[in-house]
Amino acid sequence: MLPLRLASAERNQLRTRSRYRREHRPTREFPFLRKRDSANLRASAFDLLRLSGTVTTGWPYWRRRAALESVFTARRLFAPWALCPSTTDPDTVREWLSWASVGMEGLVFKRLTDAYKPSVRGWQKYKVRETSEAIVGAVTGSPTDPRTLLLGRYDAEGRLQYVGRTTALARATGTAVADLLKAGRHGHPWTGWSFSAGWGSREQLDVTLVDPGRVVEVGVDVARDASGRWRHPARWHRARPDLSPTDVPRLMTPPHDGGTRGGPGRRATG
Repeated sequence: MLPLRLASAERNQLRTRSRYRREHRPTREFPFLRKRDSANLRASAFDLLRLSGTVTTGWPYWRRRAALESVFTARRLFAPWALCPSTTDPDTVREWLSWASVGMEGLVFKRLTDAYKPSVRGWQKYKVRETSEAIVGAVTGSPTDPRTLLLGRYDAEGRLQYVGRTTALARATGTAVADLLKAGRHGHPWTGWSFSAGWGSREQLDVTLVDPGRVVEVGVDVARDASGRWRHPARWHRARPDLSPTDVPRLMTPPHDGGTRGGPGRRATG
């Protein structure tokens, strides 16, 4: 099992989890990496697909992993390269899963006997999830038949900021939520905002603003972007009529400018 941190990027020799995915002119050690760019690339290697001209994709993972570790040892690789931690020890796994507060999103795992299969999702994910409260600021669908909820939290300056959207609500849940919602009033804090359907999408959601006085509890994974928004859709858990918006945790990280910040004339990414 490996700690789950960032999206993977496959390259010529090593399979890595990388913060930057760029094309580079070759060096002798790694055909895709330029030395002058190495300081800007941070990657954790977790698989070995080719070794000294030998294709290793047919090897079982335990053998590829052993070869990968030997490459790091023999070539004395150091930053920006790092060997992604790996274990088969249950106690170590439980310890890793306790690191959510410092950004650990979960684990990826596969059978030790598995060969590498191109274009096949061979790794399975286990994400750390938690429940948290948020304010309903808008819906897709209609207030009488909501399909998804657009969620917000107040920032340190008292502005209601968009933090994420739920997955599609079950019909029974939508009916129950509709009984709690009220139409948005004049001067709603999200008036004039537009919301994209997802990260990198140009599609805009058709939303209806509602009175931001209702609090719900949702299940979320711990992955957040630089603005403090949830990177993945939240899952409905329950309504919290016992809480007011002031009881909801504050969004402590201010949104960045540049097109993803919600506000008049700006877009909020859903």
